[in-house]
Amino acid sequence: MSKPTDIIDQKRALRGRMKAWRLELGAEVVARAAEEVAAQGLNFLGPPTGAVVSAFASLPDEFRVWPLLRRLHRERVRLALPVMQGKAKPLLFRAWAPGDAMDRAVWGIPEPKADKTVLEPDILLLPLLAFDVQGRRLGYGGGFYDRTLAGLRAVKSITAVGLAYDEQRVDAVPHLDYDQRLDWVLTPSGPIRCQPDASVVPR
Repeated sequence: MSKPTDIIDQKRALRGRMKAWRLELGAEVVARAAEEVAAQGLNFLGPPTGAVVSAFASLPDEFRVWPLLRRLHRERVRLALPVMQGKAKPLLFRAWAPGDAMDRAVWGIPEPKADKTVLEPDILLLPLLAFDVQGRRLGYGGGFYDRTLAGLRAVKSITAVGLAYDEQRVDAVPHLDYDQRLDWVLTPSGPIRCQPDASVVPR
């Protein structure tokens, strides 16, 4: 059995490799992937009327979420974006719509302004660096989404959907006990339903 320190080292190595891969993507590839995901929308989930979908304000090197959010807005989906409350704290979610003025927070991440309504998401769209079929997600190491998902899942049913390029799928993401799983991953080639009990078989 791997020690926690070994797993942390494995995460760090995979994180570095995937960040380097992502930086090599051309603008055309990035734009096409975003449009292909937007064309699919979230119909595969069959979200109930009035469901709140929270996404993330994608930075230039992240999977571009804005075309999907514009589609969801046209479909009258209630949207929210996360707000950081501080180190080691879960995220807060405030209402957002395309065109809203935003504040700049830590690392230059745009956040809804403080006068926007606080919402509790039913569907949470997450950024990632790598994923596997069991729903394991490699994030950036801050633990914000793990804490947030753990808190939300303790009080309600929520669906966690990672947004990713197909090439970000790996055979197995190194993980610790507190890492939260994804329910789905939406890629340009289509949605993948995560299977927590699936055997890890190299592709």
